[in-house]
Amino acid sequence: MKIEYAEFPEVLKISPKIFFDNRGYFFESYNFEELEKLKLINSNFIIDGESKSEKGVIRGIHYQSNPFAQNKLVRVIHGEVLDIVVDLRKNSKNFGRYFATKLSDSNKCQLFIPKGFGHGFLTLTDEAVMAYKVDNVYSPDHYHTILWDDKDLNISWPIEKKKVILSDNDSNGVDFKDAVYF
Repeated sequence: MKIEYAEFPEVLKISPKIFFDNRGYFFESYNFEELEKLKLINSNFIIDGESKSEKGVIRGIHYQSNPFAQNKLVRVIHGEVLDIVVDLRKNSKNFGRYFATKLSDSNKCQLFIPKGFGHGFLTLTDEAVMAYKVDNVYSPDHYHTILWDDKDLNISWPIEKKKVILSDNDSNGVDFKDAVYF
């Protein structure tokens, strides 16, 4: 497993070691002992989730506030997404900044997104299946959505606005200036 620091040093990009043979491939998508040994991720994941989205779907920017904030480990099982991470920590030098990276079934990379960051993605292929691990339960009272096209965040989404597919929740998110921060 190869660990890289993303644009924000708290966010990790994890590339698994993939074993190929005439049958296909095998890799460990999660190995608690390896990550614990590296002392990079201190998280006890309690829920695995999965979402399927068609091309043009934007999910996010989502997060939960304290005491239900969540560390997340995300990856793409099928397809490709542009994954977005936003720093929501008021005292961070990166507060209000975002970074983007592609996650796909071909690169098999994962992102560890710690508490204090918002997360979203755009589906780039006909469909994409994402897998999530989180370390805290869902709390509707602590769940927040920032508008995907917020002017202050100014995220560069590689899609025409008229082609974006959103849920009601994502359409009704708040402006970054009105968001709950950490």
